[in-house]
Amino acid sequence: MQNNIFIKTRLVVEFIIVFLIHRFLWLLPPKLVSFIGGFIFRIIGPYTKTNKIVKKNLLKILPNNEREKIKKQIKLCWSNTGKTFFELLILPKIISIHNKISINGIKYIEEIKKNKEQVIFVGIHESNWEILLPSLDKLGIPVGGIYRHINNPYIDKLILNLRKKSLLSKKSFYTPKGKQSAKDIIESIKNGLSVVLLIDQKDSAGEIVSFFNYPSKTQIGFLKLARKYNLKIIPVHNIRDSNNKFNLHFYPPIEKISNNVSDIEAMSKIHNMIEKWIKEYPSNWFLQHNRFS
Repeated sequence: MQNNIFIKTRLVVEFIIVFLIHRFLWLLPPKLVSFIGGFIFRIIGPYTKTNKIVKKNLLKILPNNEREKIKKQIKLCWSNTGKTFFELLILPKIISIHNKISINGIKYIEEIKKNKEQVIFVGIHESNWEILLPSLDKLGIPVGGIYRHINNPYIDKLILNLRKKSLLSKKSFYTPKGKQSAKDIIESIKNGLSVVLLIDQKDSAGEIVSFFNYPSKTQIGFLKLARKYNLKIIPVHNIRDSNNKFNLHFYPPIEKISNNVSDIEAMSKIHNMIEKWIKEYPSNWFLQHNRFS
């Protein structure tokens, strides 16, 4: 009984702290919010246990880099993560700012809207990945996506509400990762919606596919969805610039995957593209995830 009271009290205290930070950040210019988050994480991050994972990942994706360059990338990585987490607390403001997010490959978006197509957008955890779903929604494409549930239910509800407030369409939605998310995504496809999925992280139940020349458990369920429902796949590269503005680069659609090409072969080609993105902007990738375990 006492233990339950202690746990609930801790959860409430954590929520109050995060809520107060959220309200404080809401009063600040978004550029300052990004700066504060980046500054704090850049100082603290390298001294955390998770930094071992960051370093291990960097050594795998940049094996020939000098030690000093790796150290620099570690600090930049923590800075990007801090910016992303703090920006999440003001996500509706970020999405509403004119010229905060620029688009390359807008013709592919216009074609989708013109032809009333539904597609699977695929990206990775880079720059601020939280902007991807609401940006697509703002471009006039109702879309569904998956988010990772936060262990503290009060904070989870706060963050989910911020995500929802970033949306314009009543059709766009978020679903928590798990069994229900698979059902929700399939149901949304049946109802004519597009979906956006981040496909770079480890999937323990996935297939082994080479990633940076390492055999890695990889999620390929989206390829099965694309085959089953005859959907195009559009890769999206998300780049943060030095002014903390974002460029969403939409690539040409990957048309219907031939039955002569296996899911492993198709995923290998997509991995090759993702590897180029990460090598170009290594510190923009969420290196705290233990991808190669």
